[in-house]
Amino acid sequence: METLRDILDAAAQGVFPPADGGTTVVPQPSPRDAGVLAFTAHSVVFTDEDPDWVHETLRAVTEGCDALAATMNARFLTALMDRTGLRTDTVDVMVVGSPLQGRAALALREIADPSHPRVVSSRRRRDDVRVWAADGGVLVLGRGVAGRLEVAVEVDDAVRHRGLGRALVTAARQLADEPVWAQVSAGNARSMRAFQAAGYRPVGSEVLLQRKMPVCPSE
Repeated sequence: METLRDILDAAAQGVFPPADGGTTVVPQPSPRDAGVLAFTAHSVVFTDEDPDWVHETLRAVTEGCDALAATMNARFLTALMDRTGLRTDTVDVMVVGSPLQGRAALALREIADPSHPRVVSSRRRRDDVRVWAADGGVLVLGRGVAGRLEVAVEVDDAVRHRGLGRALVTAARQLADEPVWAQVSAGNARSMRAFQAAGYRPVGSEVLLQRKMPVCPSE
């Protein structure tokens, strides 16, 4: 059986599921992560729920809706969350960039402190997290969905609009020896422009379902 990682690795190389309006259901790659990926005219649901339940629910809750958008319909996503007990924050755009040769133009300092707020936050969603600081920003790399390498960045308000975000996500490609993935909120146009300017390609949309994280008290 084709796994979620197989599908993601192929997409990183520009090979996508057939644009046939279908939905593929594959097992969750880990207990932590379930969700939905939508490519052009084909969706992938990764869950340990019965595939028959997924297809029957899609037919039931999206009757009269655009069949090509059924898996991202709010009614289906709500049914999936109710069934699994998992929650999501948003619908993201998936982007991916191939590794780049050369050294990062930024001066990066790796942060080893496990109590650093960005390390703590990233470890809730990813494994093997590494974090680097630059003047005015932070770069995170870690293993996320199906073990893919994911990047996340933060830019301080005081240095926005100076190209630092683009430089950070470019540096991520230079630190990697495999494709680098990112999840960008569909409404975050500023971040999307930075990733595209750094050579990342949009490949689809994603809803990631995870257990609700406890709210940490302010320090």
